[in-house]
Amino acid sequence: MEEYAREPCPWRIVDDCGGAFTMGAIGGGVFQAIKGFRNAPAGVGHRLRGSANAVRIRAPQIGGSFAVWGGLFSTIDCGLVRLRGKEDPWNSITSGALTGAILAARSGPLTMMGSAMMGGILLALIEGVGILLTRYTAQQFQNPIPFAEDPGQLPPKDGGQQQHQGTKGQFQ
Repeated sequence: MEEYAREPCPWRIVDDCGGAFTMGAIGGGVFQAIKGFRNAPAGVGHRLRGSANAVRIRAPQIGGSFAVWGGLFSTIDCGLVRLRGKEDPWNSITSGALTGAILAARSGPLTMMGSAMMGGILLALIEGVGILLTRYTAQQFQNPIPFAEDPGQLPPKDGGQQQHQGTKGQFQ
């Protein structure tokens, strides 16, 4: 039924929240390091200090934003799995759309709708790429089709006594 076993929902939510925080903190740290270096005054010492300050201040904030998104997404996904009784790509797509809508709720209904569409489209693309990669790798590891014997290349092992169908008289 399932392609791979996943941990139960309460642990999945915590795990996804922590993973999203880590991803946001690392990615945000790299981005802020570059941005802080570029925006600092001239001089290597000033630029390195500016880079370190930008990472120290902004990377945890970006990680926290990612964690909120990941936690809300997993919570909605677990709710949909429980409600629908199955785990499929539609749960992830719907979770992405609802997460985008909920996080944009304070900005008004038009922004909510736009964020919901972006979240759903983004997750649909991610799920589609995942399905394509799964199919591609599954085809790569299939058992090869055995080669069909070509009666015209090698004589039969019984000294030519047996004739292959469609090659009458060829090995006599």
